[in-house]
Amino acid sequence: MSFFTMCVLAAGIGMALGTVGTGIGQGLAVKSAVEGVSRNPGASGKILTTMMIGLAMIESLAIYALVICLIILFANPYKDLAVELAKTVAK
Repeated sequence: MSFFTMCVLAAGIGMALGTVGTGIGQGLAVKSAVEGVSRNPGASGKILTTMMIGLAMIESLAIYALVICLIILFANPYKDLAVELAKTVAK
C-alpha cells in the first residue's frame, strides 16, 4: 500500500477508536447522573453541573483525536519524504 493510503487508514481507525471510547464514557456518565437524580431529585442542579463539566472533559478527548487525525491527513511531516522516495523508486 502507498504511504497516503496508510495515512488515510490510520486517521480513520484512530478517529473510530477515539469516538468509541468517548461515546462509551459519555453514556456511562449520563446513566450515572440520571440514576443520581432519580435517587435524590433535590440535588439535580449540582449533579447536572458536574455532569456537564465531565462531558466537556470527555468530549475534549474526541476533539484531540480529530486534531491528530487531521494532522496525519493534511500536515504530515513525512509527506515530502514519501513523495521524494516514491519518485526515486519510480525512476
